[in-house]
Amino acid sequence: MFRIKEFKTLPKYQILIRFEDGVEGTVDLSHLAGHGIFAEWLEKGRFESVQIGASGELKWGENIDLCPDSLYLKITGKKPGELFPLPIQESVSA
Repeated sequence: MFRIKEFKTLPKYQILIRFEDGVEGTVDLSHLAGHGIFAEWLEKGRFESVQIGASGELKWGENIDLCPDSLYLKITGKKPGELFPLPIQESVSA
């Protein structure tokens, strides 16, 4: 699991994120703003009220949270299998 060390909200629903391993980058969340639960972000100052939750997620109150692993993938452009390899299954013959 990747842990967020610090972040900074930017205009137009973007966030600059720095992870504990030194990886950093900007995530554009504008495609979410105004849709479903993310309609909350349209309220003045709501998007900027983001915090790091107990599990390392970015969270806005009790209703919205974003997984740090998915944010890491978005920033690095890597695929889940590159960072979270599946266990090798050995075939068993009887």
